Amino acid sequence: MDLYIGNKNYSSWSLRGWLMLKAFDVPFQEHQLALFSEEFYATLKAFNCADKVPLLKDGDVIVWESLAICEYINERYLEGAGWPSDVAARAHARAIANEMHAGFNALRNEMPMNCRALRKIEASEQAQNDVRRIEALWASLRSQYASQGDYLFGAFSIVDAMFAPVVLRFRTYGVSLSPAAQGYADAMIAHPAMQAWLDAALQETDIVPEDEAGEPV
Repeated sequence: MDLYIGNKNYSSWSLRGWLMLKAFDVPFQEHQLALFSEEFYATLKAFNCADKVPLLKDGDVIVWESLAICEYINERYLEGAGWPSDVAARAHARAIANEMHAGFNALRNEMPMNCRALRKIEASEQAQNDVRRIEALWASLRSQYASQGDYLFGAFSIVDAMFAPVVLRFRTYGVSLSPAAQGYADAMIAHPAMQAWLDAALQETDIVPEDEAGEPV
């Protein structure tokens, strides 16, 4: 199985698919492509799909889009362990994962993922609303599932992979969180797979100017 990703410092979507494989110890071969390079577009064009990462190739199966990749990994390799086992909790987790996948555009645009930086921005009201919504989600879920583990629904799941880049964004831009939400963010940062991603991101030297938002702290 092969996973094509972009720069670890910047590629938030790549992190999601990569993290699912690493967190659940699913073996794969990583292929990293410099974002927006000639190699990037030439490699992805050969798959006859969207010119985006991540992209998963498993034999004859080709999957793109992070949430679809997470779902494929869950069905093919995890026997459903990527979602909560309880039906109601699983439906709730899917709704939240899809909300993350489709929403929070102001946050995404104003706070691009930049793992190796500490930056300061003036967030718009829309971005602040996104932060408040995410913080409330995290705090509510941790209150409900704290006895079952350190992640949003207790055990690590697809919904945590979907929110992983947000955790890193909040760290980069110094977003102040409630104790419950910060506890979740700390648990995510401490996850061995997240630590491995961050270690690799810190070694990168490529610069993507449009993702260097704000000013250094």
